[in-house]
Amino acid sequence: MKCFITGGAGFIGSHMVDRLIKDNEVTVYDSLTLGKKSNIGHHMKNPKFRFVEADLLDAERLAKEMKGHDIVFHLAANSDIAYGTAHTDADLKIGTIATYNILEAMRANGIKKIVFTSSSAIYGEADVVPIPESYGPLQPISFYGASKLACEALISAFCHNYGFQAWVFRLANIVGPRPTHGVILDFVRKLMKNPKELEILGNGKQTKTYLEVSECIDGMLFCLKNADDQFNLFNLASAGSTSVEAIAKMIISGMGLKGVKINYTGGSRGWKGDVPKVSLDVTKINALGWKARLDSDGAVRSAVAAIVKDLPSP
Repeated sequence: MKCFITGGAGFIGSHMVDRLIKDNEVTVYDSLTLGKKSNIGHHMKNPKFRFVEADLLDAERLAKEMKGHDIVFHLAANSDIAYGTAHTDADLKIGTIATYNILEAMRANGIKKIVFTSSSAIYGEADVVPIPESYGPLQPISFYGASKLACEALISAFCHNYGFQAWVFRLANIVGPRPTHGVILDFVRKLMKNPKELEILGNGKQTKTYLEVSECIDGMLFCLKNADDQFNLFNLASAGSTSVEAIAKMIISGMGLKGVKINYTGGSRGWKGDVPKVSLDVTKINALGWKARLDSDGAVRSAVAAIVKDLPSP
């Protein structure tokens, strides 16, 4: 199978490349805005691998490079929610318009299958917890969430109008090696600069579900193999949830630090668009036959250990 991966040099994307390259030909299409060439450098000499440094907003180039592939894994996105708040057209361009360009390129090239990473951000501040896939109305509070919801709608429309088949995953917070952003990386960087003090945005009580990246890939590929509807939609998460405060303590312990003073900026959320409490109902994917091995705390501990292991020596 010939796989076309957008955002393949990024966090989730590069792990997907590692998995798919074993049995498939892989093309990575990435602008390297957030992704890093070093994440896929170990594949560069593999004859089954091809890298294209280009922008998804270049529709002509995108259609040209996509030609001849069997399936698209659309993993590229602006994953910095705060950046999207400061630049209100960022998610529109990088998310919604880019997704439209991908779908049009697929239509032009006769490619019918797409795997898409959506987000729990599409639910907004739901009043049902844990949140099932059937929850509505969907009212995202971030531009990132709004864009992901628009992308889901576009994919659904292309499925029903042009016979596409889609696998859409509303992801929990994904953690693990090679992060490009996120609370763990943010705290580690802060503590490397000042190992005596750590600032936490909000009150530290923000609680979300975390899923280890290799398990995220497991779940996506399991559903690709075992779910065969025209539009397949799944929450993808582990069991349980973890507070920001607990993550900070895991990182401080993992880095071998003591006596760290924690300062809270206050408020129930870290930034505008941040949903303070997120828990996803995974009954549907569990019923299909897939369940994460690590719970949320375990996923965070695993990610902290992997990231701390790669830190430069003092």
